[in-house]
Amino acid sequence: MEIDLTPRSSKSVYGSDGGSYFSWSPSDLPMLKEGNIGASKIALQKNGLAMPSYSDSAKVAYVLQGSGTAGIILYESEKEKVIAVKEGDAIALPFGVVTWWFNKEDTELVVLFMGDTSKGHKAGEFTEFALTGANGIFTGFTPEFVGRAWDLEEDKVKELVGSQKSSGIIKVKDGFQMPEPSEADREGMALNCLEAPLDVDIKNGGRVVVLNTKNLPLVEQVGLGADLVRIDAGSMCSPGFSCDSAYQVTYIVRGSGRAQIVGVDGKRKLELRVKAGDLFIVPRFFVVSKIADGEGMDWFSIITTPNPIFCHLAGRTSVWKALNPQVLEASFNVSPEAEKHFRSKRLNAEIFFPAP
Repeated sequence: MEIDLTPRSSKSVYGSDGGSYFSWSPSDLPMLKEGNIGASKIALQKNGLAMPSYSDSAKVAYVLQGSGTAGIILYESEKEKVIAVKEGDAIALPFGVVTWWFNKEDTELVVLFMGDTSKGHKAGEFTEFALTGANGIFTGFTPEFVGRAWDLEEDKVKELVGSQKSSGIIKVKDGFQMPEPSEADREGMALNCLEAPLDVDIKNGGRVVVLNTKNLPLVEQVGLGADLVRIDAGSMCSPGFSCDSAYQVTYIVRGSGRAQIVGVDGKRKLELRVKAGDLFIVPRFFVVSKIADGEGMDWFSIITTPNPIFCHLAGRTSVWKALNPQVLEASFNVSPEAEKHFRSKRLNAEIFFPAP
């Protein structure tokens, strides 16, 4: 059965005056279920608080817009790490880690989450477990159990369980003092992809920052790799594929362009325009290429392996350059002159090709 690879935008799931939670559903994007991949976003208004929760899935978070504060409690830690976050930050979140997010600025704080749902309750969807709020864990236990577990009097139990009527995202009062972020806490927890050293930098072509176990150690626990790719106006990203059996999940951060995906038997599975806000998934071993429109195009991707390996089919490192000329001549069924002309192209180009 053919699987629909068409990019999709997220849909609002719930919200309040503090902000909203958005997600992509496997019913709209079947490749999420096929690849055991989840994707969601939060958008927090000024004084918006995404209350403490944990997930059944390992994720990578990427700050798309704004700045704010995040609280992260790692396994068996007695103290949370409170870090400042801003546009371009990537954070690896192993499954079961407790987090909260807060925005004290006028600009909306938007955070993207993509991750592995193979150990989750539902393939292709994140399941969040709230610690507080109208759907928090306290509401499921009887007052007796809450009182015994936390050594609380009955009136205090009722206050804790019944005082918070909202779920997920709330808006705190002006002037309410939230925890201040710590530079020490941030070390090793986040990598700003807009400020980090570039792994690829091609003039008038594009730039890449790759997240891996070296620059963001928690990536190893998450089991995912990620990268931020920014290509210039009219630039092309070389056709290529993940050669380690990984899925590539791509979110268009900025700009627009065209994408083509080629699959089994050399058949083009997808040819369309992509724009900011779109999410699409490239199946394992399928070849993908993109060309940016006039304003350029940025995308953030996760790859379902912590240290991804890509094989590019055009450019200096192309597999064509490694093949014997006689093999190419026979395989293409062309003259030696045609093979020589083909091989003579892109001798110095890397993975991005500037506009003609």
